Order: sequence, then structure tokens, then C-alpha cells
Amino acid sequence: MNDLFDLIHQRHSARVAYDPHRPIARSELDAILDAASWAPTAHNMQNFEMIVVDDPDLLRVVGAIKTKIDPVFLRENFAQLSFSFEELQQKRTGVVASMFPPAWRTPGGDFEAVAAALSPTPLSVSMQNCPCLVLVLYDTRKRAPASEGDVLGFISLGCVMENMWLAAHSFGIGAQILSVFSSPAVEKELRRLLDFPEHLRIAYAWRLGHPAATREYIRVRRDVRSFTHLNGYGTKY
Repeated sequence: MNDLFDLIHQRHSARVAYDPHRPIARSELDAILDAASWAPTAHNMQNFEMIVVDDPDLLRVVGAIKTKIDPVFLRENFAQLSFSFEELQQKRTGVVASMFPPAWRTPGGDFEAVAAALSPTPLSVSMQNCPCLVLVLYDTRKRAPASEGDVLGFISLGCVMENMWLAAHSFGIGAQILSVFSSPAVEKELRRLLDFPEHLRIAYAWRLGHPAATREYIRVRRDVRSFTHLNGYGTKY
């Protein structure tokens, strides 16, 4: 049980570049995908498919796809930023601003103007030499019964994410979620390139690999007593 809690506490987004010459062992990838298959999903509907991309030539083609930053993303991302480690440790939520480009973290910025001024960026900037990319597709034909907006279906995809992340971390494999892959423009290009049907949509993508560098991660969480209430809201646990 201690091993499980160690994995939970140590899991993190490995945002550094990965070694492109060190592929993921097929046995490890098999285990990560098997962990996904055993994730809990609403009504056991298993509302996902996956596309693994590890061919170097195909990865280069994917990496050449360009995307524009969304002003909504900039604005909502900015709201989660702390501008010092001390501020982050005080808030106990969000991320430190230095992880993002300066244009993304200007206080009082005009996010529409910033987004318009930024040139389209190839996906390779986000992929950072990853030797393996996994697209998680959700099946729009499947829906959790009586679930407003299919929220239980999307929670199911989150369970898939967590299982894969913990499995990858157990092998020392770096993992990072790339939400940009679910943007309409990127999805359109990937659908053409990878030929997946219209009823499948990209939920998120993984970049997997062995980190080529180390990076210190300041990880914070709220104390359990700050969000837990006992026998009714307002009575702290």
C-alpha cells in the first residue's frame, strides 16, 4: 500500500524534453495501456479508443502541425498562476508562472491582442522530442445514462488518465498531458493524417518518454482539513 501512496504523491507532469533516442519499451507501453483498460468507466462502457504514434517519421509530421494560442486559454491559464514560489505555497493551488512563456503571464494583459500577435506554433514545441505519443479518443456514440452533459463519461476518461499516469510513473517514464491536441483545428489535421472516424473525438494526448534533463518541481496541495467537512458543510473534518 505504501508503494501506491508513494506513486500518488510523486506523480507529476514531466514538462522537460524527452530523449528521442530512448524509446518506450513495448512491455512497458503494454502495461500502461493495460492499466487504462482497467480504469473504472460509467456502466463499464469503456468510451475510449487510443492511437499510439511512435514512428519517428510520423511523429515529425504530427509535430509540424501548427496551432494558434486561444485567448480564452491565456485568460483562464493566467488565473491559475502564482508569480513566486512563496505565493504558490500560500495558495496551495495552481502553478508557478515561470513555467510559461513571458507573453502568457503579463499582469493586466490584453489576452486577445497577445493571442493575435503570437505566430502559429508547431506541435513539436509541445511534444519536445517525445518518442511516443498516445491520443486518447472518446466515443461520442456512448453516453452514461442520465448524466447531464455526459459528465460521468468525462469523469471516466479522467480515470483512464490517472491509471495510465500512475503506471507510467511506476516505470520511471515521464508523462505530460497535451490538451492542445483536442483543439478543433489540430483535431481536424490529425483526423486527416491518422484516419479516425467522425464519431471519435480527441479527449487529450500524452507525450511519453524518458526525461533528458532533470527539473525541480514545486508541488503543492491543499491540506485535507481545508476541503473536508464532517456531517455537513462548514464543520471541518
